[in-house]
Formats: sequence, structure tokens, C-alpha cells
Amino acid sequence: MAASSPAVPCPVSGHASLPVRLLTLKALLRPQALARLQPALDFRFCPDPACDVVYFSPQQTFRVPDLKVPVAHKDPSGGVPLCYCFGFTRAEVEAAREAGRGAELVETIRGHIRAGRCGCEVNNPQGRCCLGMVSGLLASP
Repeated sequence: MAASSPAVPCPVSGHASLPVRLLTLKALLRPQALARLQPALDFRFCPDPACDVVYFSPQQTFRVPDLKVPVAHKDPSGGVPLCYCFGFTRAEVEAAREAGRGAELVETIRGHIRAGRCGCEVNNPQGRCCLGMVSGLLASP
């Protein structure tokens, strides 16, 4: 999977999606969903909050109930992780922003990344680093 792969629309919402590695699906699908997985190299992640599709390929679709973890893009509640590796929830990130500790939180996560502790490819449903989502929430009003 190339990092520069073109966006492909979700078959349900039509929202642009990006590739996700098979390793991510294997790590996060519930056992019943994993047993149905048809290994393909072209699974995509749908970030549309209004759509319950999380992963799709031309042959197969997996939805929110198929995952072991809540999906931050699909669940706006405060207890949902934004940083899946180190457990920072949406509520904690918002509290850090409001307290003026956003830069400290980002540096904590960056420190873990530099130390080689990040496991976003198996912890984050996007299969990508969560720092962008954390930073985005910290930057929002």
C-alpha cells in the first residue's frame, strides 16, 4: 500500500477514504468479523462520522460493531480515545486544551513516538498516527 494512494469513496457514504493495512484489521476486528475477513490489499478506512462503515474493500465491508474498540471518527463521546496507544481520550484532550496544556500533551505523545512506543498501526482504527487528530482537537476553538 503506497502512502500516496488516491482517495476512494466509501460505498455507503461516498466520503473519501484512505488505505489501511491488513494488519490493522487483523488487530482490531472482533473474532466473528475476523473469521469473515477475506485478506485483500485494498481495504480502506471511512472517516465519515455519519457512516457506520469503518473498513471496506471491493469485496467486503466492516462496520462499527465489528471492531473491538470505539472509533473516534464515529463516536463523539468524551471517553473515546483519540490517542489509542497511550489512552488519551477526547475529554482529556479537550481538558488539556482548555487548561492551556495542549503543547505539553503533544510533547508527551511525541516523546513516546521518539522512544519507539507508538503502535498506531495496530491500536488506532485509522492505522495511522493519532497525533493529527489530537493536534486538530487542540487547535479547534
